[in-house]
Amino acid sequence: MAHCFIGVDLGTGGAKAAVINDQGETLGYAFEEFTIFTEKPGWSEHEASAYWDITCRLIRESMLKGNVDPRDVKGIAISSALPALVMVDRNHNPLQRSYNLMDRRATEEVTWLKDNLGEKEIFNITANRLEDHPSWVNLMWEKKHRPETFGRIFKALTPDGYITLKLTGKAVMHYSAAPFVGAFNLKTMQFDTGMLERTGIDPAILPELHSCEEVIGEITPQAAAATGLLSGIPVACGQVDCNASWVGAGAISEGDLQSNLGTVGNFGIVHKSQDFIYSPIGYLMINFPYTVDSKNTLVTVPTTMTGGQSLRFLRDAFGQAEMEVEKQLGVSAYDLLTMQAEKVPIGSEGLVVLPFLMGERTPIWDAQARGVIFGLSLQHGKGHVVRAMMESVAYAMYDSFRLIKEAGLKVNFPMVLNEGGAVSRLWRKIISDVFNVPIALVKRRVGAPYGDGILAGVATGVFKGFGVAKDWVEYVEPMEPSAENHARYMEYFGVYKSIYEHVKPDFQSLAKLRESN
Repeated sequence: MAHCFIGVDLGTGGAKAAVINDQGETLGYAFEEFTIFTEKPGWSEHEASAYWDITCRLIRESMLKGNVDPRDVKGIAISSALPALVMVDRNHNPLQRSYNLMDRRATEEVTWLKDNLGEKEIFNITANRLEDHPSWVNLMWEKKHRPETFGRIFKALTPDGYITLKLTGKAVMHYSAAPFVGAFNLKTMQFDTGMLERTGIDPAILPELHSCEEVIGEITPQAAAATGLLSGIPVACGQVDCNASWVGAGAISEGDLQSNLGTVGNFGIVHKSQDFIYSPIGYLMINFPYTVDSKNTLVTVPTTMTGGQSLRFLRDAFGQAEMEVEKQLGVSAYDLLTMQAEKVPIGSEGLVVLPFLMGERTPIWDAQARGVIFGLSLQHGKGHVVRAMMESVAYAMYDSFRLIKEAGLKVNFPMVLNEGGAVSRLWRKIISDVFNVPIALVKRRVGAPYGDGILAGVATGVFKGFGVAKDWVEYVEPMEPSAENHARYMEYFGVYKSIYEHVKPDFQSLAKLRESN
């Protein structure tokens, strides 16, 4: 009898599901985009109830495509993009739309915590910044602005935790998600109940904590009927989606370096250094448990808020012609935009972009920052803007990478690129030259749901360990950086940094004007 495993990832731009077998082969795959609601400045939401409907459809579709018998499915694991928040009542129904990781409405709550609990005190416990808007500040916002909703909260979940609840009836949270909730002590691996209570948050609304690799329950008969699976299938606790992607692409050892260009642009370095995460450089990064030995292993993940989302914005706002060609001929609108960008030289002929379309995370932590196109002239066309946006995302990630290099954290090369915009050879070359490092592409780019499938196999004991990920992965299209290109990019990077410093105060002024409307 075959042994198959299902992985489902709830990202920011959409959800994906995959079925893999015990040889690491992907049997079926399905994807569906989410609607992102940005109806007020700083808000970014999903329809929380849609998560379950979409998950059920994707599981059925991926099994159908793979001709998978439900009796062969031996485990399932879910991941999601974080921070994100789903508030449910005692009947497990969402109380409001879910917050996704681009939401930045709770700026006053962040300020209150800094002023009243102390930014340094919080960091010394959590090893993370408040500016990442952990669910803690969103719960505080709910308490102040929607007290009726807040009073009805049974559990505050992640999107993957919500799906796990629907599958098993159990409200749980994996270690890799806990730092994105906030008030989580990375030394003791427990929530700081004192901090929560000082802000009026009852720790009882947070789910039980478990290792990523732990089986926490089984699929209920009701969930089986909705998904087309069988009741009794083991469910792993889950993982944050970037971990899932990197596990699936073979990042299982200290120093392994991988990057995603999904909705956000990020890279992760696997390590076990508590000293680093509590250091001045660690203070500028995002730090949380890694899936492999999740009680003891960490990953540091510098992140720019709009990575692949920046190109989705350009496609949706200015790529109507390309989308029409895609509709008529089946050629990707993204490929058509990239073809125009390929004709543009390094530096986009003096066009520099700040890609902060929804604020920015590492290393500048500026929720009020917004996008800037600098140097635009009549000689520039659509291809220039597309390339300048690609270059800007590379600059945004490099801004953190250079600091980590200076801190001396172990890094294994090549840098492995995985999901989303990584399919663009042009974008990979830009990143290689900006970072001045060799890079490679994962051949099998199923992404996070593949890593979720591996997690399910490890959690159930069918796979003896995460080493299978390294055995099955294949890296292709290696690239070496050009020293000449890197030197040229560093000149433009200097301009990029200078632009931000010049307009930084204006972002604050603009935010006040937006809020006064």
